[in-house]
Amino acid sequence: MPDWEEDDAGGSDEAILTESKQKLEKPPLYKVLLHNDDYTTMDFVVFILETVFHKSEADAYKIMMAVHQQGIGVAGVFTYEIAEAKVDKVTELARAREFPLLCTLEQE
Repeated sequence: MPDWEEDDAGGSDEAILTESKQKLEKPPLYKVLLHNDDYTTMDFVVFILETVFHKSEADAYKIMMAVHQQGIGVAGVFTYEIAEAKVDKVTELARAREFPLLCTLEQE
């Protein structure tokens, strides 16, 4: 919002408009991680990646294989609120199907 300054020295009714610029910072981003376990099926992990994270079938398969082979995979990167909602949704779907799939988030 502009600040108005009056010129007291000259005694005139003129005002000088000055603008102060604030630099906005981007919010921190968070990685949503899927962790491998011995019970959750590969098909269910692909289903989660396609429905919750809107990945293509090919991308979902690649991420699922990373989870399977490396023990962990990045499902996506989001702002905190969105990442937290996705973790909650994955956990809810996994528990409803009695899978122990672990989904966490960490700051990027």
